[in-house]
Amino acid sequence: MARPRHEHPTPAELEVLQTIWEHGPCTVRQVMEWLEPIRPRAYTSVMSLMNVMAEKGQLHQKPKGRAFLYSAKVSREKTQVGLLRDLLNRAFDGSANALVAHLLQQTDPTGEELAAIRKTIRDYKRKKGE
Repeated sequence: MARPRHEHPTPAELEVLQTIWEHGPCTVRQVMEWLEPIRPRAYTSVMSLMNVMAEKGQLHQKPKGRAFLYSAKVSREKTQVGLLRDLLNRAFDGSANALVAHLLQQTDPTGEELAAIRKTIRDYKRKKGE
């Protein structure tokens, strides 16, 4: 049976993308070593995952000696926007208020974080001309 194509990265794919966004282009072995403290995996598992990601268009694959060098095809910001938009629509019926209210309840932000959130809202309103 064919593997279903997900529009957004799976949790395992997101771990690989975050590693590449943080460290730049990587080999399978480098990704495996950086992911080791998070979730140990066999080399072949990481290689299979990264090959699937290349097939799905998430990664560029470029030969480097006997290995391949992988880089992200999509930026962190574009991926975050897609994931957030999907979450907003699927879990919160498109309500930004419900998403933010739930986020605040679940994360218990510090005073410093709340100040930064207020500043972000002020900047957003200023940008929109309110």
